[in-house]
Amino acid sequence: MDPTKNRGEMEGIDHRMVSVNGITMHIAEKGPKEGTVVLLLHGFPDLWYTWRHQITALSSLGHRAVAPDLRGYGESDSPECFSEYTCLHLVGDLVALIDSVSGDQEKVFLVGHDWGAIVGWYLCLFRPEKIKGFVCLSVPYKPRNPKVKPVEGFKAVFGDDYYICRFQEPGKAEREIACADPRRVLKNIFIGRELGPPILPKDNPFGANPNPNCEQVKLPEWFSKEDLDYYVSKFKKTGFTGGLNYYRAMDLTWELTAPWTGAKIQVPVKFMTGDLDMVYTTPGVKEYIHGGGFAADVPNLQEVVVIEDAGHFANQEKPQEVTAHINDFFTKLQDNYKSF
Repeated sequence: MDPTKNRGEMEGIDHRMVSVNGITMHIAEKGPKEGTVVLLLHGFPDLWYTWRHQITALSSLGHRAVAPDLRGYGESDSPECFSEYTCLHLVGDLVALIDSVSGDQEKVFLVGHDWGAIVGWYLCLFRPEKIKGFVCLSVPYKPRNPKVKPVEGFKAVFGDDYYICRFQEPGKAEREIACADPRRVLKNIFIGRELGPPILPKDNPFGANPNPNCEQVKLPEWFSKEDLDYYVSKFKKTGFTGGLNYYRAMDLTWELTAPWTGAKIQVPVKFMTGDLDMVYTTPGVKEYIHGGGFAADVPNLQEVVVIEDAGHFANQEKPQEVTAHINDFFTKLQDNYKSF
């Protein structure tokens, strides 16, 4: 018996494959068919599994929680070329998925973390009529800068060793992860508390020669050995290329989104982040979020929540608190819809 399979089938969560936008996508779902759909989008290097606590909790509250493995991840198809990972491809997948799972519901609720947040912003930008409200974790909206491509801009601010810059060359990061041991890399990403912009030095980006005491670091209560085993089992099968291709398509996405330069996000939004999140602690991000810039770009930004003593994966570290914030926001919006 494969113990990691049981993790995937936990808590009565249903799994199925759905054809969307020319690919096959795996989704995990739970909740009454008549419940309002809550679409949960994961980031890098992650899976539907990041939402395991929210799926169970939201479904018990009457929602129908749907969490896909995004294109390139887990059991979903993983096109080889990075040019098939632009925002248009990713949003196209989600529009088709929404049409498939929403039935007669015209709109769904949306939750996104990390890259799932970025894709969520694009979905709200391109197809706002499909979204009742968006709860965004970790990554605030970043308007298109018409003067500089993303990778060039990151390199100018953070240097060549900034992780996004280091991920650009196809195959290179994959080889470095393999050299460092994928299990160790995944563990460090999930439980790490490094503040500020992630830097990957060229001589030893993922800790290929770690301190002998490194493996003795205990996993926190919120992330068990069985959780790590599940992630390792999935990435062992798929590798990391699909997730890394999101970064490699950033400049191409920039080229394709010129018509949306200056566009604002009009759907209702609630933003959450951990106070120890590497994105939140990157220079300039707090000022943007709290200084008025974020609200100007997202006019219907209704709330910003900073969760104490939480890092990048707040949805896993503080599942009850995050779920409560999600449900409270969506309940208020649902009540507003009913009042019209």
